[in-house]
Formats: sequence, C-alpha cells, structure tokens
Amino acid sequence: MTRHTYSASLTWEGSTGLGIRAYSRAHRATAEPAETTLMLSADPAFRGDPTRLNPEQLVVAAASSCQLLSFLAVAAQHKIDVLSYTDTGEGFMDDSVLPARISSILLRPVLRVTPGTDRDEVIRLVHLAHRGCYIANSLNSDIELDVTVLDA
Repeated sequence: MTRHTYSASLTWEGSTGLGIRAYSRAHRATAEPAETTLMLSADPAFRGDPTRLNPEQLVVAAASSCQLLSFLAVAAQHKIDVLSYTDTGEGFMDDSVLPARISSILLRPVLRVTPGTDRDEVIRLVHLAHRGCYIANSLNSDIELDVTVLDA
C-alpha cells in the first residue's frame, strides 16, 4: 500500500491591526510542482473579493473534480466511451447552525456518450465511481448526484 502526500503553500500579507472589517482576505495558494498560483479570498458574504475563488468553492470543485476523475477511470475500465463531461456543482452552508460547515454538495454531471450506450449502466457506474472518490470519502458532507446522460 502506498501512502500519498499532498502539499500546498499559502501566503497572506496585510494587517489585522484595524479590526475585523479592515484586513484583506486576499491570499495566494500554490502546490508544487504545479506552476499555477490560485488567487483566493473569502466568500463575499464574509468580506471577501468576489473576483477570486474562495475556499467553499474549492471544496465543491474538489468534490466535482474527484467525481469526474473517478468516473472516467470506471468508465474506461468498463469500456464505456464517454465523450464529454460537465458539472455544475453547488455546496450548501447554513451559518446559523454552529459549527458552520458545508452540509451538502449537489453535483450535476452531464455526460455525453456514444449513441447506443446503456444509460442505466452509465448512471450505475457514476454511483460506483462516487463510492471510490477520495474527496467524497474524506468530506463530512452529504454529496448528491443528479446525473444526465446524453447521446453525442
């Protein structure tokens, strides 16, 4: 069994000396060897910059990305020809319930497959992939799947 390690670095600079309303929520994240720097902030509801991604969006994106990658592997193993995959996921957080957390995530994958593909089998494989998704298995959130399968 292999133990995988994932590292990320985060940088913030500013001053909290003027109180909760005054400091910048803008920060940067990197994860070598990737060359991309993520420009992040808080959710605008928490005084963040709406032009930057926020941690809550990254949680939803991580769940969506993991579902995609898990499904593509399962589909390939079962010789299902998937031609495209899009998703519009949403995370739901009620901050009046403490501790606040993303309590549920809804993923809406839309898959285009070759004509004649068994749609019920594709949906079964989406759910099989979900059970093997590392991120879904790591989160303490309910994750629902609303799957659409279309012929290409």
